[in-house]
Amino acid sequence: MPDKDTKAMKGTDDTPGGKASPDAQDLQPSVFHSIKFFVLCHSLLQLSQLMISGYLKSSISTVEKRFGLSSQTSGLLAAFNEVGNTILIVFVSYFGSRVHRPRLIGCGAILVVLAGLLMTFPHFISEPYRYDRTSSGDMSQDFKASLCLPTTLVPAPAASNSSCSSHTEVKHLTVVGIMFMAQTLLGVGAVPIQPFGISYIDDFAHSNNSPLYLGILFAVTLMGPGLAFGLGSVMLRLYVDIDRMPEGGISLTPKDPRWVGAWWLGFLVSAGAVALAAIPYFFFPKEMPTEKHELRFRRRVLAVASKDEDSPSEQSPGEPPEKQVLGQIAPDLTVIQFIKVFPRVLLRTLRHPIFLLVVLSQVCLSCAVAGMATFLSKFLERQFSITASYANMFIGCLSIPTAIMGIAMGGILVKCLHLSPLRCSALCLLGTLFCLLFKLPLFFMGCPTHQIAGITPQSDSQPGLELFPGCMEPCSCPSDDFNPVCDPSTHVEYLTPCHAGCTNQVAQAALNKSQVFYTNCSCVTGGGPVQAGSCDSTCSHLVLPFILLMSLGGVMASLTHTPSFMLILRGVKKEDKALAVGIQFMLLRVLAWMPSPVIHGSAIDTTCVHWAWSCGRRAVCRYYDNDLLRNRFIGLQFFFSMGSLACFALIWAILRQQDKEERTKVASSGLQQQLLESRPEKKPEESRV
Repeated sequence: MPDKDTKAMKGTDDTPGGKASPDAQDLQPSVFHSIKFFVLCHSLLQLSQLMISGYLKSSISTVEKRFGLSSQTSGLLAAFNEVGNTILIVFVSYFGSRVHRPRLIGCGAILVVLAGLLMTFPHFISEPYRYDRTSSGDMSQDFKASLCLPTTLVPAPAASNSSCSSHTEVKHLTVVGIMFMAQTLLGVGAVPIQPFGISYIDDFAHSNNSPLYLGILFAVTLMGPGLAFGLGSVMLRLYVDIDRMPEGGISLTPKDPRWVGAWWLGFLVSAGAVALAAIPYFFFPKEMPTEKHELRFRRRVLAVASKDEDSPSEQSPGEPPEKQVLGQIAPDLTVIQFIKVFPRVLLRTLRHPIFLLVVLSQVCLSCAVAGMATFLSKFLERQFSITASYANMFIGCLSIPTAIMGIAMGGILVKCLHLSPLRCSALCLLGTLFCLLFKLPLFFMGCPTHQIAGITPQSDSQPGLELFPGCMEPCSCPSDDFNPVCDPSTHVEYLTPCHAGCTNQVAQAALNKSQVFYTNCSCVTGGGPVQAGSCDSTCSHLVLPFILLMSLGGVMASLTHTPSFMLILRGVKKEDKALAVGIQFMLLRVLAWMPSPVIHGSAIDTTCVHWAWSCGRRAVCRYYDNDLLRNRFIGLQFFFSMGSLACFALIWAILRQQDKEERTKVASSGLQQQLLESRPEKKPEESRV
């Protein structure tokens, strides 16, 4: 550490009576030499970093509509921030305290800011959003453009296909490539933030204050995803081109299925928050004085708690030094030694049955969580016909806070009840079982698929195009147009007024808006009128019970978080603990957080019944089979939860068997000891006789 910092820190300690010397008064410790201030800064940084990482998940369906992406592609995009993170996390563990940790955290935060700004770049290089077939400067002609017109008045097909040039395809690939690059950069920037921050706090905080500081850090950090969905709820109410609105305004509302919110604006806000939180890190020293005083209100609590905790056993002096090196990656290891040591420790750790089963159970739960976090907002939109803003509000206000509550409850139960590994496994088993029970009714809570004329089969009570064969022939409706209308009498939806055979539109003034109807519809019983927009859902009231049950299942699943970590920490050898946790996080990223969004996105794509096409390629899905979507999405959640339940059941069985064997050994050793103690008492009596 520089001499200047040393003098500033020791100015008051080296003077008799605790008074600062005249020279030391000018070199008083600054706020950047306080570990408390570092905890505050790091809490805000991790909060804003998780907010920018989770924001894409809140606007995933909006990004799909804006750039014509399938759910599989958007799931891959959401998972790409784990790629850079996974590749570099091992090297970060190797570097440890060799580097200037605060400055490296600040550099990582700058990369996160650049990634957030890069995510907004596709909005500025793309043309204004066109939700109809009219030109971007003539948005007021939206409704007239979709009417049933005679063939002679319809523009030539070449005009609509002129935009499908090689330049357009290259631009689309460029936009998608920029977003993938931004997500990768986001993962790379996040690599040093959490591990370096935690190790820095643990190194320079008082040993009794460190758990409190880390608890505060995690509690504040966990609010990041909730704020991300709250930010998404606000931003998606604004129109995507709010910075370049057409002169005539727009004729869309957030309830319109063609509505695209200002998804890019949230990335600007969260990137600004990360930039502000990153500034102090360039002023923290490489090392600071270790905190000397324990927080007063924590002394008695920690003194009582320390009596109940087992003191960690030190490494025995007779143990070979190779074993110590294998367990912990020492700061003075070279890269060659690190590469040689890592595979042996990895294999030794993976051969531990409890560790392997706990990691597999956490992989299963993380697969369910990753899929739900990425696509739950879109699922609620499609299943219950609610807006993206409304869905994000439910997730941010209910699902994420209850998950945080479950994690806290798990830690409290482990601490207060002093749970042994066997009881920790029993708690995990019960939590996963109740999670399954809460998710079971979700298979039956949903809305039926909308009746779409010409797409979904029509029932006898809901007539469609089959009653009027050939009613659209004189209209020459374009296949790529999308301006849905609803027949309120039969609750049948049509892709456009043209597909309903409508030749006229009527605007009626309603509350604070203008309601549009179409008349003279040759494909509708009685000729109409039909209402602009999709048909209202008949079961939107089920969204609140659905999200409540989903949240309760999340509480039960997150209840297993702390007990499962305790199983790892108490199950592996002391010298392997640090690396075991690192291996665990690496496996969770590779086996859960990277593939799960792609798996869920692919499953969602298989339920699509009508795709939009752009330049000969399949773009975004416009209509899903709601029953199939619900069964496959909830089915994946149920499947992964069942896998976790099976792993926890095996863990409980193994630990129970080990506990029985331990008791048998203790009982047999006790009998042997009693026999040995009773023999010396009988020998003097026999000799006397």
